[in-house]
Amino acid sequence: MRWPAVVLVALVLASAGCSLGGGSGGAYLAGDCVRRDLGSHSVARVWDEALLEAIRRDTPAPTVHARNLFHVSAAMWDAWAAYDPDAAGYFVEEQLNADDVQAAREAAISYAAYRLLLHRYSYASGLQETFDSLVATMESLCYRIDYTETDGDSPAALGNRIAAAAIAFGREDGAGEELRYADPAYEPVNPPLVVGEPGAEMRDPNRWQPLALAKIVAQNGLPVPGRVQTFVGPQWGDVAGFALPGARDGVTIDPGPLPRFGEPAFAEMAREVIRYSSRLDPDDGETIDIGPGALGGNTLGRNDGRGHDRNPSTGEPYAPNVVPRADFARALAEFWADGPRSETPPGHWNTIANEVSDSRDLELRIGGRGAEVDRLEWDVKLYLALNGAVHDAAVAAWGAKGRYDSARPISMIRYLGSKGQSSDPDGPSYDPEGLTLERGLVEVVTRASSAPGERHEDLADHVGEVVVRTWAGFPDDPVARHSGVRWIRAVDWVPYQLPTFVTPAFAGYVSGHSTFSRAAAEVLTAFTGSSYFPGGLYELPVPAGSLDVERGPSTDVTLQWATYFDAADAAGVSRLYMGIHVSPDDSGGRRMGAQCGRDAWALAQRYFEGSI
Repeated sequence: MRWPAVVLVALVLASAGCSLGGGSGGAYLAGDCVRRDLGSHSVARVWDEALLEAIRRDTPAPTVHARNLFHVSAAMWDAWAAYDPDAAGYFVEEQLNADDVQAAREAAISYAAYRLLLHRYSYASGLQETFDSLVATMESLCYRIDYTETDGDSPAALGNRIAAAAIAFGREDGAGEELRYADPAYEPVNPPLVVGEPGAEMRDPNRWQPLALAKIVAQNGLPVPGRVQTFVGPQWGDVAGFALPGARDGVTIDPGPLPRFGEPAFAEMAREVIRYSSRLDPDDGETIDIGPGALGGNTLGRNDGRGHDRNPSTGEPYAPNVVPRADFARALAEFWADGPRSETPPGHWNTIANEVSDSRDLELRIGGRGAEVDRLEWDVKLYLALNGAVHDAAVAAWGAKGRYDSARPISMIRYLGSKGQSSDPDGPSYDPEGLTLERGLVEVVTRASSAPGERHEDLADHVGEVVVRTWAGFPDDPVARHSGVRWIRAVDWVPYQLPTFVTPAFAGYVSGHSTFSRAAAEVLTAFTGSSYFPGGLYELPVPAGSLDVERGPSTDVTLQWATYFDAADAAGVSRLYMGIHVSPDDSGGRRMGAQCGRDAWALAQRYFEGSI
């Protein structure tokens, strides 16, 4: 049950031993309080970090968390803009004066963020810990948590008004807060796929299929009730966005249809996923140069880049970074799986943006132009544009997911493999709607190929069946072992994931990771005035043995990207290595994300200028 904000406030107050109070002026300030040292961070950054921590405690739901990130960012923007005569607010349009504008903005931002977060996380996992953290954040800033006035010109009252407006907006924006974001109207076309059993029974192989698992655990380790997946956010295409055009039948940006079952391109999408999965063997001796001089610089929606000639900050060529191919693929997949400590992709890009903002190589010039601004102005404007973009990415991507309701690779590969092979009409297991054969990747077991010492020896009991050379599946002891790549039955194929998660609980087309990431990259490029990370390089060390799905990487790996777009493209490709998306999911998401990011940046500037 969701508790109303007033009940939450009362509960928090009771636990803190406080009573309700009112007043004006500085009545919202706690007496005898020494404020925490924020160092170089702003109050907006403090609340962004508090929100990211709340997301990490909650069940991963990228749509919901993107919306919360945007609404909190818009609320903080409104609190800042109220003291700028040239800026326009989002939820409220107020203009106030203050003797100490900086202090007033910080107080208004804090009350707006605090009240809104109390409301939004009132039924989240980790509720008590989140409440305690929010209270501690307010107290560390020397603000009274029991100040609930909404009347008057005090910054705290302004913040409370903004929070109330945001809460009211959220009840009518189409997200379904009152139903805890569920959509009771959605029913999957296909029966559940029981992951522990071979094959996939599908009424319509073009459509999404829920998974049935012995135990479901979200990517941040939280158990999920039930054993059959429920589609997360099929109604999200109707949620009010930031800069998106109006939705038509739940779709704001239509990426166009996918290839259909029975078409050669459908089987090719599945075979490409198998090919990516076949590159996850650290014992195969294959290496790859993952330095920015070799990877990156793609055109939008493609993987055609050949890297960057020089680091624009140093003027020097990028150094090679040669690593085992499987270590790179697995490290890439797990880094982008849900973001560090699972703040979901929208939150992940907030952590990246915060790291960028902290860089010594970055001048705080919005758009890369004009005078430098202080950290508070930088942060509130960055969060409005960035989180407006990722919120729009969620609405747009899930609109496509809802319309096309497309299958995931685990269903596609198992279903096609159960039908047979479509390449040789005179061969065994022929079916024109089966998997396409490719020697060394997709084959049919024969008596000769399964003879002792031959490549299908372990599959001698499955003569005539289609088999694939791919990641071998969940290891019994992921700390001590890696599965490697071997021949397995196509009907047993699984993605590179934990056995309690396997595939996200929503349709594949388009990829949320690709859409979120490209939208964020567009904003960071425009906001900083450069597509390159500060210093021309972003690095992420992945120590040997630090993976979760299985033992690895076999050696230390450092992921590197020169530009925000390179990092965004890597996020999309990571989902192909994992086996939870097909290529059109990724490419379509990138193109959609580009539009979301560019439009959000254009609209955010109008709010900055007050020309909305």
